[in-house]
Amino acid sequence: MIDPDLSVAERIEAMIGEEIVEAPITTRAECNALVAFQSALVPPFETTVNFSGGITQRCWSVTRTDGSYRVVYLPLAGYFSLCVESDFGPLDIGVHGPALGCFASV
Repeated sequence: MIDPDLSVAERIEAMIGEEIVEAPITTRAECNALVAFQSALVPPFETTVNFSGGITQRCWSVTRTDGSYRVVYLPLAGYFSLCVESDFGPLDIGVHGPALGCFASV
């Protein structure tokens, strides 16, 4: 269990840390995805994410953008999302789950 006394950013970093430790690395592709994911990680920072229907939500970016995509944490849902970059900021595209899984889905 993650310590409830941690800040939101620290809890997100702890979740990602657990994912990295538990990541199944059985192929070169999985190893490459994990290395790329670790290289793209940034300290979590708040960002506004756009959802279909004009809804916005304060979320937490956890990877730098590659120009097209970034991974964010959705605190109300309790999971990560792959977002596409748009003229209006990150846009949720419905790819949800573990941070590494979202990152590797591109």
